[in-house]
Amino acid sequence: MDAATPSRVAGLDWASRLHAVCVLDPDGQVRARFDVPHTGTELRGLTRRLVRLGVRRVAIERPDGPVVEALLAAGLEVVVIPGRQVKALRGRYGTAGNKDDRFDAYVLADALRTDGHRLVPLVPDAPQTTALRVVSRARKSLVATRVALANELRANLEISFPGAATLFSDVDSPIALAFLRRFPSVTQAAWLTEARLAAFLRRMGYPGRKAAAELLGRLANAPAGLTGPEGEARAMVTLGLVAALDTVRSQIEELEGEIVERLGTHADAAIFTSLPRSGRVRAAALLAEIGDCRARFPDAESLTCLAGAAPSTRRSGKHKRSCSASPAIRSSGPRSWTSPVTPATTTPGRPTSTSRPEPVAIATPTPTPSAS
Repeated sequence: MDAATPSRVAGLDWASRLHAVCVLDPDGQVRARFDVPHTGTELRGLTRRLVRLGVRRVAIERPDGPVVEALLAAGLEVVVIPGRQVKALRGRYGTAGNKDDRFDAYVLADALRTDGHRLVPLVPDAPQTTALRVVSRARKSLVATRVALANELRANLEISFPGAATLFSDVDSPIALAFLRRFPSVTQAAWLTEARLAAFLRRMGYPGRKAAAELLGRLANAPAGLTGPEGEARAMVTLGLVAALDTVRSQIEELEGEIVERLGTHADAAIFTSLPRSGRVRAAALLAEIGDCRARFPDAESLTCLAGAAPSTRRSGKHKRSCSASPAIRSSGPRSWTSPVTPATTTPGRPTSTSRPEPVAIATPTPTPSAS
């Protein structure tokens, strides 16, 4: 093996079934191109082949998953280049800009070859942080699903049952969903009187301050809804969306309980729960996304890059504009961002760093990505 062989780099375009790999020599010549099926045996064979080719660093678009785990387990250095940066980099090599897995693998490898000195290797977080990240992101995804379902329900009600769309403050609140389960259409709601609505609200434990007479007036003053076959069909749609929202809301509550429990046993919980108005769920989300590796954010300034609040200057021709961070960030000074709560120590097994990390290559400086 010649002396230059250890300097070879590889790019891996991740896919669900077949991964494209490109290995480059230090001078940019393609040493090898091949595809790897997404199986355990093939992934182990991939790492052995990369080691035989003298590859030390591998560029990939995502920081988690079986491929990344296999590369790290083999002792290879993994560098994450986000997909949006890869998309911008395609213009270096042509004007077509088409998505091609084998070409993207080459782009990843060449970016690592030319800008590798600016790219920081992936440092996995502790298992407790990774688990918290999984639960926190799952809750975030379910919240987005709940919002989408609520919007769909509202749109359906505005056509079929306008009075119910604005009867309560939120169309997906527990009392609103209970009302729609009992009265999914104008036809069923026509049975209501003030006394019947008041009895229903008492049975549901309605905590609002609106009297039954006022709520009934809202139904009466709303535009007429649909009856007949279309009204019946939309009532079925309403019941389906209500059932979906019930399930999603229940699972969100389950995940929030899991998040609070896992946060309570995390070593860094005191840091994030001490932040103003952080609460438990938000504190867990911050901890999960920032991670527990102190070397990733050695000072407050490096942490502001993750939040997109780092001060910068925009200059073009005669125009110059400064974008400054908030006073809270500016006043944090050069001290470690963890120092007000805990000593500047490392997480066990994690290296420390007293110098500010180099900006991640190619685009706007961002902190080192964390493994999920």
